[in-house]
Amino acid sequence: MPTLILVRHGRSTANTGGVLAGWTPGVTLDERGTEQAAALPDRLAPLPLAAAVSSPLQRCRDTLAPLLAARPRLPLYTEERIGECHYGDWSGRKLAELAEDPLMAVVQQHPSAAVFPGGESLRAMQARAVDAVREWNERVEREHGPDACYLMCSHGDLVKAVVADALGLHLDLFQRLTVDPCSVTAIRYTRLRPYLLRLGDTGDLAALAPAPADRGEQADGAGGTDTARAARDGVVGGGAGTP
Repeated sequence: MPTLILVRHGRSTANTGGVLAGWTPGVTLDERGTEQAAALPDRLAPLPLAAAVSSPLQRCRDTLAPLLAARPRLPLYTEERIGECHYGDWSGRKLAELAEDPLMAVVQQHPSAAVFPGGESLRAMQARAVDAVREWNERVEREHGPDACYLMCSHGDLVKAVVADALGLHLDLFQRLTVDPCSVTAIRYTRLRPYLLRLGDTGDLAALAPAPADRGEQADGAGGTDTARAARDGVVGGGAGTP
């Protein structure tokens, strides 16, 4: 079966603004995100992509624009099921504000029980995304052969949920995964099992260095600061990545 290249969209204005975008219209790439998207064609140059599949949201389409310009014959498809989680009443709100909501503890510690008010559950988000991947695997294999490679451009929580499924991880463990903006995750699907080949690969090892909040936590002792403790949480929506 095909190899799936999962790309999280480049850094967005919502990421740097600390806002949970969801399906809020008008969210675009920021300056850094535009640079990340511009570098994508060279990063993916060795891969003979058979197709590109995108979330319908603008930040994903913007991320793929340079790649499509470099590969004008690469077919592009839009797939609603890999669109961002429907966060409902949480959409467009500041993450700092949402951190005080009791539901955030559920999102962090028991995400399989999390249902966003006026939106969908994280279980439903994972189910639709995994269904989309499985169906696209079959389509790409049917049209391009079992050794084909194709790309999906989606969102942080979606990518993490698909990876969790590929690894056989319960959804309650998916917050242990991290995928930065414009990172590349690769999964090779076979008849017996998927293989995770890359996870959140940005080609930039600076992301492995301790964040300032982590260093502050060490200085403050075992208890740490509120900022440091927040840095350990799985950022809803995926976060802004390394500056």
